[in-house]
Amino acid sequence: MEDAKLAFVDMSSRGREVKRFVDLTVDETSDLWLTAQKVGRQLEHYHKASSLTFAIQDGPQAGQTVAHVHIHILPRKAGDFENNDEIYDAIDVKEKELAQKLDLDKERKDRSLEEMAQEADEYRKLFS
Repeated sequence: MEDAKLAFVDMSSRGREVKRFVDLTVDETSDLWLTAQKVGRQLEHYHKASSLTFAIQDGPQAGQTVAHVHIHILPRKAGDFENNDEIYDAIDVKEKELAQKLDLDKERKDRSLEEMAQEADEYRKLFS
């Protein structure tokens, strides 16, 4: 499995930090999904994908490893996984790798600021 198959955007709710999706207000839920739709449309085009997977793990027993509401938006291409549902196993593997690398009580530092800034600059161009 190539890492490119699991490129995703971790998109948090704007405004206040909320641990669980079920705790969002109606307006926050609407804003989050409308933003996910807009971001997803641009990422699909940017990555020359043909589909998108939107994923939420809501709570620790659901696999949530970062304690705030967020949506993973994964651009998908034909044949990226032999079995379409294998993406969920791949997400699970990546989440477990992340949990082993991080002390989840501390700030995430799995990528450098330069790497994140470069990615943000590329994606920012999509919305200009």
